[in-house]
Amino acid sequence: MADSSRPLRVADQIQAELSDIIRRRLKDPRRGFMTITGVDVSRDLRSARVFVSALDEDAEREALGLLEHARGFLRSELGKRLTLRFVPELHFRADHSAARGRRIEDLLRDLRREKEVPPEGDSEA
Repeated sequence: MADSSRPLRVADQIQAELSDIIRRRLKDPRRGFMTITGVDVSRDLRSARVFVSALDEDAEREALGLLEHARGFLRSELGKRLTLRFVPELHFRADHSAARGRRIEDLLRDLRREKEVPPEGDSEA
């Protein structure tokens, strides 16, 4: 039976290496601010979904386009850094978890405000 923690370790390594490659080796003026927020690797280590976050939707779209364009370069650089038989095929996806988290925080804040403000007509005078 294969070690089930290996894909997790490989995913962590890919995330760290990709972040470093993008920061140090990707010389594209469109790079902007982006973060690799996570990587999911298939059990056979042949495919990796890379989750990317940016400041807003436009920056996210541009970051995903840039990464798609640089996919071959990124795989080549990963191949030099990882000791794997096969370098996983990279699939870039937008990570919307931060936006969902902000939306949930906003909803909770609104609920707390509604609870604090007494309804109209309830006066104790």
